[in-house]
Amino acid sequence: MAMPMDYDGLRTDDASERTDDVNEYRRTCMDFIEDISHDYEAWVDYYKLPEDEDKRRRSGIRATIPRTNEWIAKVAQSIKAVDVVMNDGIQKMAESTAGKPLEIGVFVNNKASYTESKPGIIDINVKGHGRDGRKMKLGFHFKDDRFRIESTCGAYLDEENLPTDTFEMLDIHLKLHAENAKTRDVISFTITIGEYDGDTEIDRRGITTIVHVV
Repeated sequence: MAMPMDYDGLRTDDASERTDDVNEYRRTCMDFIEDISHDYEAWVDYYKLPEDEDKRRRSGIRATIPRTNEWIAKVAQSIKAVDVVMNDGIQKMAESTAGKPLEIGVFVNNKASYTESKPGIIDINVKGHGRDGRKMKLGFHFKDDRFRIESTCGAYLDEENLPTDTFEMLDIHLKLHAENAKTRDVISFTITIGEYDGDTEIDRRGITTIVHVV
């Protein structure tokens, strides 16, 4: 499970520098989203899961394709914005591939996954409930990076005074700084939550959210 769970999923080549035509780049990236979905489904094949879980993960991967491509086509207004939306979709497919056993949710203005907000300090509500009496805790996306974030406006998540205790019922608020954002900017971020039995982490999952600034 290492690749879908830990793989950052972001494109790091210079594809975005190969054209200045946003419409052409949109088409390229929409095709890429379709193509890479087959790689994630191949990982689901590899896991040999029970039928219900297999179907659930494939459905999550497939549902991401039209939503991501709709945002690429209708929301993204620049090469950078297309990259942000595309990488958001890749991250969401990786999360679906790894499975979603934890009861966690991330909300912006009471919406999950695909959201919108005005510029400014954006409130993020993170909720979760541990299984079998376990507790939940805000984790790290990768090594020393607590959050994954990518935007067209230099947005960042406030890491001052973070609630890092374990909770039976997780219900915390984080601050997304987007004071410099303008209409049609996009922000994608991933919040990672761990499930704990005492001091031992039993499981860990990330939830990726994209914000359309309106």
